[in-house]
Amino acid sequence: MKSSSLAACLPILLLVACGRAEPVEDLPSQEELAAAANAAAAKAVAADKAESNESRNYVNVERGFSITFPEGWEKDTAASNMNGVVYQDPGAGADVRIFWQRNQEKQTLQQVVAAMSSGSEGVDGDFVGDNEYRGTANDGEGNNVAVRLLRQPDGGIVTATFVYPEMLSEQYQAIAEKVLDSLRIFARKSETAEGGAQPEAGNAASGAE
Repeated sequence: MKSSSLAACLPILLLVACGRAEPVEDLPSQEELAAAANAAAAKAVAADKAESNESRNYVNVERGFSITFPEGWEKDTAASNMNGVVYQDPGAGADVRIFWQRNQEKQTLQQVVAAMSSGSEGVDGDFVGDNEYRGTANDGEGNNVAVRLLRQPDGGIVTATFVYPEMLSEQYQAIAEKVLDSLRIFARKSETAEGGAQPEAGNAASGAE
């Protein structure tokens, strides 16, 4: 009697169980999986590129300038300081130096360039207005030097030099021009309302060595 009652209830139990079952979603197709993988890869590449760009862009808020270095170049920490930075192309003998220096004597840019050019060979360049100079020279040791100087409104001088072996001129000339084009100047932190008047630090060695 008990067995027949259980047998009679079994179809009802199965019906209830089927009614409570969760529907099973379809598995993603191969195309959907591939699209998701491609999207993740693209996101990772974009993140790496953003990180790379950030590491290439040098901004010196204290001294009021910025510049973008070539990809893959490495910072020379020992030669860099609060007034500027040096980046090198590993193993190629090329480097970029950009430094700010205080112009205590309020020299004109023409006077600064004349002093800097002393001792260099094959100096050739042009002034762009009163506060910018672009030129080239040879350091007498087989290297070409591309240089750009900017004079800030308060008289400070920002000097950027791109030095590379003369024999590799074809490889580096366009790179040098692009790097020096990226140089920008702006108000130093001590000259802004946020920074307030602050004592200046001593001069760095000029980038033109």
